[in-house]
Amino acid sequence: MSLAPVAALAPLAGGPAGRVNPWRYHAHPEVWAIFTAAAALYVLALARLGPRQVPEGTPVATRRQVACFLGGVALLWAVADWPVHDIGERYLYSVHMFQHIVITLVAPPLLLVGMPGWLTRWMLRPRRLGDAVRTLARPFCAGILFNVVFALSHWPAVVNFTLEHDASHFFAHLLLFASGLLMWFPVVNRLPEFPTMSAPLRMLYLFLQTVLPTVPASFLTFAQGPVYSFYARVPHALGFDVVEDQQLAAALMKVGEAAFIWSVIVVIFFRWTAESERTERAERAAARAAAHAAASHEGTPAAGDEVLTWADVERALQQAGSAPPEPAR
Repeated sequence: MSLAPVAALAPLAGGPAGRVNPWRYHAHPEVWAIFTAAAALYVLALARLGPRQVPEGTPVATRRQVACFLGGVALLWAVADWPVHDIGERYLYSVHMFQHIVITLVAPPLLLVGMPGWLTRWMLRPRRLGDAVRTLARPFCAGILFNVVFALSHWPAVVNFTLEHDASHFFAHLLLFASGLLMWFPVVNRLPEFPTMSAPLRMLYLFLQTVLPTVPASFLTFAQGPVYSFYARVPHALGFDVVEDQQLAAALMKVGEAAFIWSVIVVIFFRWTAESERTERAERAAARAAAHAAASHEGTPAAGDEVLTWADVERALQQAGSAPPEPAR
């Protein structure tokens, strides 16, 4: 995601691996500026806009929301800065793949969850922007866009071009991030005026997002030589050759992405079942209350009420060790 010239940073092709220092520090001030501004604007919005958007006495955001948003910013910062950025874009495609996972799958839902409803409405208040989100974030459209961008981002010609041209690489990561936001929006959104889904549909939708990564992961796993010529030209680092690096990237793409998405599906499932049980208990309690009210009105015991008999009294007294008096005749 950095704007630093990747081609200028990359070592000379064919340089000996023994002279490679993948941990050599390189500053990325543009990354610092972008993510510091993102965190500062969020805090400023909560402090200045929030009190005017929510009822008096209501918190502008929960601690969970603040933690999620700032955590998402921190994760994006970590993969866009040294050392992840430099190693991923100079030496190892597997580290580059880790960047993509964070940019598209991990950070976007954290940022969206961290946005209070009033802030989402305020940001999408411009009519054209709001209409665009309503259209593009519909599950079918968002899923198609996400998978098209995903497929293009692993096409060898695109990967090689973006790694050799710093500006195009920055905008490629920006496109990946935007597609991730759109894909996750209907999953986490709870505002009725924007696209959302029921829990079963959210689980099915997320499952479908795990299907496409199988294709490029298979190519990377079974390729006998380098798929991306850029990584064949740069020195090897951290003990990986180009084929091993591709295989590790394939494992991250298929297993890592699937594990993260399935963990979200599991959370949605248990929350859905818990909510269903609470709803069912509430319905049963309401039904019992209605039955009791009707029985009280009619002066008869409600269905399911226990009627105390003399046999019950006699049994209880025997258990207590005393004989019951004879009932009056």
